[in-house]
Amino acid sequence: MSTIKKGEGKFFVGENETSPLAEITFQQKDDRTLIVDHTYVSDELRGQGMAGKLVEKMVTYAREEGKKIIPECSYAESKIKKTPEYHDVLA
Repeated sequence: MSTIKKGEGKFFVGENETSPLAEITFQQKDDRTLIVDHTYVSDELRGQGMAGKLVEKMVTYAREEGKKIIPECSYAESKIKKTPEYHDVLA
């Protein structure tokens, strides 16, 4: 199992955040809203559900911080909209 770590404006898998094996990136729009703008999974981790785990981590983070998510990344948008349990964080 790959450990998901928090970086600067992202959650990532790998040794360092500058060259991650997988990542989901976000920006703070305002005090209550995060914009998820990119999801990436390397060939090495593809097919293991890593992108879904990154979205789950992002949703958990948003809940802990009391924030909503605007998913500009097409994968994150699709995953959040298809998962009813995540709708509470959708902006």
